[in-house]
Amino acid sequence: PISIVKDGDEILIDIPNRKLELKLSDKEIKERFRRWKPIKPKIKKGWLARYSKLVTSASTGAVLEV
Repeated sequence: PISIVKDGDEILIDIPNRKLELKLSDKEIKERFRRWKPIKPKIKKGWLARYSKLVTSASTGAVLEV
């Protein structure tokens, strides 16, 4: 739900339990997801576009997976 967080939203950070929680009602979360639209990539061709489509997670090294 990080894509629907807005300025002023309350977020619970529970370090011992390794948990982040957006403190919104289920109704509000569903409504924000309903209105959310993904951002279109600025770069659509070339090596950077290829990288952005095929890259793995940073936790696994951010390498290209072909």
